[in-house]
Amino acid sequence: MFNKKPKSYTDLLGKTNRIVEGTIIKGNILSHADFRLDGDLVGNFQSNGKIVIGPAGSIKGDIICKNADIEGKFDGKIQVAEMLNIKSKAIIRGEVICGKLSVEPGAEFSASCVMKPNLKIEISRHDAQAKPQEVQV
Repeated sequence: MFNKKPKSYTDLLGKTNRIVEGTIIKGNILSHADFRLDGDLVGNFQSNGKIVIGPAGSIKGDIICKNADIEGKFDGKIQVAEMLNIKSKAIIRGEVICGKLSVEPGAEFSASCVMKPNLKIEISRHDAQAKPQEVQV
């Protein structure tokens, strides 16, 4: 009657991955949880959650995610199903597809932009963009 499943250690701590400043990753990242990047990623990123690119963070590649906050640098194609927040210190180059967009004054935004309010993004383990050197977090 009261069979409650005990929460796992990661459920108790929250599900946010973090790559710290000074770390460089060359390859693809597939994450089912939220992600904060303060380092550098040269490759593609996919998540069912939110990505935060901190002020020291950068991505050169493609992003597919549910939500995103960008304060650092991004160069590539980004697809955000819901909300993309671009902070005042951000530098964005490439192509943007999102449900909703917020750009703070001062941001450098040199990208084509398409807003699709009902954008559906599905991330699977066997997505065509996932290359053999994929890093699973």
